[in-house]
Amino acid sequence: MYLFTLEHSKTAYQTDAVLYSAAVVALASLLLLAGPRAHWLGLSACVLVGAVAWTAMEYGAHRFVLHSIAPFSRWHTAHHERPSALICAPTVVSAGLIGGLVFLPTWWAFGLWPAAALTQGVLIGYLFYTVTHHAIHHWRARGPWLKERKRWHALHHRRGEWPAYYGVTTSFWDHVFGTVQTVNPSAHTTDPSHRTTL
Repeated sequence: MYLFTLEHSKTAYQTDAVLYSAAVVALASLLLLAGPRAHWLGLSACVLVGAVAWTAMEYGAHRFVLHSIAPFSRWHTAHHERPSALICAPTVVSAGLIGGLVFLPTWWAFGLWPAAALTQGVLIGYLFYTVTHHAIHHWRARGPWLKERKRWHALHHRRGEWPAYYGVTTSFWDHVFGTVQTVNPSAHTTDPSHRTTL
C-alpha cells in the first residue's frame, strides 16, 4: 500500500517534508493565537524540552530500533545498502508514532496545551532531522556544521563490525553513551562534497 511504502517517489518524499513543515507552522500558529497567554513561558519551555527530547529519541530509535528490531532493521539495511535512494519512514507511520507516543500521553498527563507545545518541539526536531539527513546524503556541504554531520554519518554508514555514530543531527548522545569509536581517518572516504558519501 502506498501509505506504507519505504522507498518513495520524489514527489512523495518531498510531500513528507512539506506536510511536516505545514504541521510545524499550524501548531505554532495555534499555540501563539489560541494558547493561554498566562502560560506562555511554560509552553515555550515545553517546546524546548520537546526539541531536546527529539535528539534523544532520534538516537534511541536509530540505535535500538533501526539496528536491532525486525522488521525495522531490515528496512534500515535497505537504506545502508542504497543510501541515496529516497527511503524514509512513511508519513503515516512517523505521524502516528509522534501522535501516539508524544501527544496523547502528554495530553492525558498534563493537558492539551502542554501536549501541543511538547509535540511542537518534537515536530521541529523531526523536521530538522529529516532535512539534515537528506542534506547529508544529497547536498554538497559548504559550511562546517554540515561537513561535520556528513563526516559523522559517513562513519556510521562505513562502521563495519562496530556499531557507532548513531546521531544524525547531533553527536551529543553518542558521546554520552560511548558509541564513538576511534578510527583511522585515512581508512574512510568521507569527502563531504561527494553527493553519495555517507
